[in-house]
Amino acid sequence: MTVSIIIKALNEERRIAAAIESALAALPDGQGEVILADSGSTDRTIEIAKQYPVIIVQIEAPAKPSCGLGPQLGYQYSRYPYICLMDGDTELAPDFVIEAKTYLEANAKTAGVTGHVMERNHDNLEYVRRGLRKTAYKAVGVIDRINCGGLYRREAIESIGYLSDRNLHSYEEYDLGVRLRNQGWTLFRLDRRFVYHTGHNVNAYKLLIRRWKTKYIRGIGELLRSATGKPHFKMLFADLPELRLWMGVYGWIIMMLLMFVVLPHMGLAVLIDLFMIAVAIGLMSVKNRSLSVGLYSVVAWFLHAAALPLGFFASRKDPETFIESKVLQSKLETD
Repeated sequence: MTVSIIIKALNEERRIAAAIESALAALPDGQGEVILADSGSTDRTIEIAKQYPVIIVQIEAPAKPSCGLGPQLGYQYSRYPYICLMDGDTELAPDFVIEAKTYLEANAKTAGVTGHVMERNHDNLEYVRRGLRKTAYKAVGVIDRINCGGLYRREAIESIGYLSDRNLHSYEEYDLGVRLRNQGWTLFRLDRRFVYHTGHNVNAYKLLIRRWKTKYIRGIGELLRSATGKPHFKMLFADLPELRLWMGVYGWIIMMLLMFVVLPHMGLAVLIDLFMIAVAIGLMSVKNRSLSVGLYSVVAWFLHAAALPLGFFASRKDPETFIESKVLQSKLETD
C-alpha cells in the first residue's frame, strides 16, 4: 500500500519547486502520486509544476479559494490508502512518510500522524523548531488536530464523509480533527520533523487586514455554523478557548452599547466607553509586556467580533459535493 501526497497551493511560484521535489523524494520506493491542488494561481506556480511528474488539478468557477477547499480538492482526485497533506510553501522532511505510515499500520485506531514544523530563521538561514505551547494540538503524543498537514488513513476519512470542508476559510484542520475524534479516531504527533517552512515577515496590522479581506477571520463563525446540530458541537467549547474569549468580548461590547441607553448624556457614555477601552488596552499591555501588543489585541477583538457573525450566516455548499475543477496535467503526461 502506498501514498497520495497532496500539495495545496495558491500563488507559490517561489517555493513550489522545492515543495514538489521534496514530495517526490518522499514517496516510498518512488511509488504513489503527488497531486498539486491549486486554488487558482495567477503567477508561475502551474508553469513550474508542469516540469515535474505530478498530477495538477485546479479549481473552476463557481469554486472559490478557501483554506478548507485545497485539501478536499486534492483528496477527490487521490487514489491511495494513505494521504499526506502539505502546503506549497513547505518541504517534506525525508523519511517522514515512511515513519508515519509505519505508526499508522501499528495503531489501527489512529487516523492521522504528524511531526514538528521546522520554521526557517530569516536571520541566520537555519531551521528552528516552531515553539510548542502546552496545548493539545501542539504537544507530542495524542493531539486534538493536525495543523499544517500530516499523513492520514483513507479509511478514517471515508468514515466521516469528506476530508476538508470547502466552506471554511480557517479552522479546517480543527474541524477535521473534531469530526474524526467524534467517531472514535485518534491523532498523534511524532517527536520528529514533518516539514520545513519558510514564513513571510508581515506587519501584524497588514496581516490582520489581509485576513479580513480573505475571510480568514470568519473561520470561527463558519466552524460554528458547520457544527450546529452535529454530535461534535459540544466539543468545540471544550477545545477552543477563543470561543469563550469571543463570548466575553461580545458581553463587553454589549455593556458599552448599553451605556448609551442607561446614561442621560451621550457624552458621558462616550467617555465611559473610551475609559473601558483604555482599561482593556492597559490590561493586555501588562499581560503581554508591550503597549503595541495590547493595542493590537483590542483592535483584533473588534474585527473578530464583527467577522464571527459574517462567517456564521454565510451561505454554505454541501462539503461532500464534488469541487468544480479541471485536470491540467496527469502524471502520465510527463512520464
